[in-house]
Amino acid sequence: MYIKREIEQTIDEHLRQFKVVLVTGARQVGKTTVLKEHLAESFSYSTLEDPEAYRLADTDALLFFRSESLPLIIDEVQRVPSLFQTVKFIVDQSEERGLVVLTGSQTYELMRGVSESLAGRIGILEMSGLSLGELAMRSPERRAYIPRQLGRGECPQAPVDFDLWGHIQRGSMPQLCATDIPWDRFWSSYVQAYLERDVRALVNLRSERKFYDFMVAAAARSGQLFNASDIASDIGVDYKTVQDWTSILQASGIIRIIQPFWPNVGKRLTKTPKVFFMDTGLVCYLTRWTTPDVLRNGAAAGQVFETFVVSEVLKSYMNAGANVRDVWFYRDSRKREIDLVIQEGHVLHPVEIKKGVQIGAEAVKSFSCLEKMPGYEVGFGHVICQTEEPYFISRDVQAVPVWAI
Repeated sequence: MYIKREIEQTIDEHLRQFKVVLVTGARQVGKTTVLKEHLAESFSYSTLEDPEAYRLADTDALLFFRSESLPLIIDEVQRVPSLFQTVKFIVDQSEERGLVVLTGSQTYELMRGVSESLAGRIGILEMSGLSLGELAMRSPERRAYIPRQLGRGECPQAPVDFDLWGHIQRGSMPQLCATDIPWDRFWSSYVQAYLERDVRALVNLRSERKFYDFMVAAAARSGQLFNASDIASDIGVDYKTVQDWTSILQASGIIRIIQPFWPNVGKRLTKTPKVFFMDTGLVCYLTRWTTPDVLRNGAAAGQVFETFVVSEVLKSYMNAGANVRDVWFYRDSRKREIDLVIQEGHVLHPVEIKKGVQIGAEAVKSFSCLEKMPGYEVGFGHVICQTEEPYFISRDVQAVPVWAI
């Protein structure tokens, strides 16, 4: 059964605005399925995984387009980088919008082609795994998460019998959510395919084992400050290698790097960021939290719960086509921390993440750090936790369930 995706309306908006739309994202998040389902009535489809389509696109791109009808979806476009120039030529023959939709998973190759050929003609969207709202099959609501006061009955409820920790441990890939495919088998195949198809295409990988060890080390640090030197020391490679490999995980949609908020832009650049995996199922696979119960009761429960919440927040921005750079965290020289700072113009919304249910005032004591930020005001705040109903912690802060994201 097809699960309607929140990004569909954003795709439609981009098609009305741009001649070309690029949909990127990690492998298996559902890019092709969404486009074929949502645009089936008006778009033809071609994938460069098809050997004949690949050969034609690679040897005679104009003939490839003459053999297809516009508007057209071209899947795995990064396989033929030279095609971008022909796409530019084709769409420049018309003033019509929404002529070509491109998809792919290797952002390095995709963005090189975009910057060289399609600047000003293309709208770019990034997809992720299924969000909680999509899993609940509630009416898709394209809303980038910003904390607000929730009244009685305003917060969406979890579906009956929904196992939150089962979902966190299993992951949000559509194939895992829609079938009973064994968890370990799925992620084992996923990682192997990722190493062989994406990583080897980007770097001269001399040791798959070293890169796998790097992924494990990064997963163990998801939700923490990112220290490339520590990872390099742990796995026996140099600092620059870790930096390069981190860029590959970012380009593949596997991780997100969240920057610390600081009113002085120059200081932001010198502060240590945090790393977050976009799928907790992959985190659990790499760090061997093999069942929901073991995870929920284990030492990494809080860290994985925070990773899950942050990924849900980021999904809300990606699905709405909003700026993910409005999502920050806060940490100062006195080590006072706020898990997330959501920027809404010059209003800063503090967000804490706790895996408990009953949250006291101690959890939000660092929120006051934002009050002295020059040029900014503090907005309504949330503590995202496992409560079933929102409740006030202070006048301007509520504890809310993950379903409020």
